[in-house]
Amino acid sequence: MEPPKAIVRRKHREVIKVREGRGFSPRELEAVGLSVREARKLGLYVDERRRSLREENVEALKRFLEAVRGE
Repeated sequence: MEPPKAIVRRKHREVIKVREGRGFSPRELEAVGLSVREARKLGLYVDERRRSLREENVEALKRFLEAVRGE
């Protein structure tokens, strides 16, 4: 299974733009019980500069872990 892509939102001139991010934030990984090292071993990209916690990214990580672990 292909690793999911992180989604980021940013505000530009009062318009919120959505795009693919560089990776998941450490807070998002922590929410699903992964360390940065474990995430990289699974092929996930990690953007250590991001501090946000996006619920859609957490849900994507949960689905990915279920598929990888065979639950």
